[in-house]
Amino acid sequence: MSDVQETKPVPELGTKAPTFSLPDAEGITVRLSDYTERWVVVYFYPKADTPGCTTEAAEFSGATDEFEKAGAVIFGISPDPAEKLAKFRDKHGITIALLSDESRTVIEKYGAWQLKKNYGRESWGVQRSTFLIEPGGKVSHVWPKVRVKGHVEAVLKTLQEIQGERA
Repeated sequence: MSDVQETKPVPELGTKAPTFSLPDAEGITVRLSDYTERWVVVYFYPKADTPGCTTEAAEFSGATDEFEKAGAVIFGISPDPAEKLAKFRDKHGITIALLSDESRTVIEKYGAWQLKKNYGRESWGVQRSTFLIEPGGKVSHVWPKVRVKGHVEAVLKTLQEIQGERA
């Protein structure tokens, strides 16, 4: 039996976003197909309750009103179990939907499961990345290697610019 892993490609702009059906922190199933009339921000993060992931979730939560005004919903996806996501949400007052992908199926479909290098060591893990999906389900913008600082503002600005271009 082989333990060989491979990185799947990131969905290309203008292509149909990979569908998903995942449990949220309460164990309630969330389906991308239920949001075909809205803009959707899907971001992948490595692990709940770590510094970068906490900052990112808190900043998305803090910008929820602006995203809602733009007609967008936000989903954060990690390989953490739903119970851990609930504790993370409650501990830090996270208001966005956190989804559990313990099997990494969706993480892999979006090309976010990657070989990462840290201090000279290689290991497989979630590459922090974000996808903007337009109404109708096509990928409108991709941030493949996210740095947390300033990211939420960049996503909101891009969403507003794209909407302005189409108005």
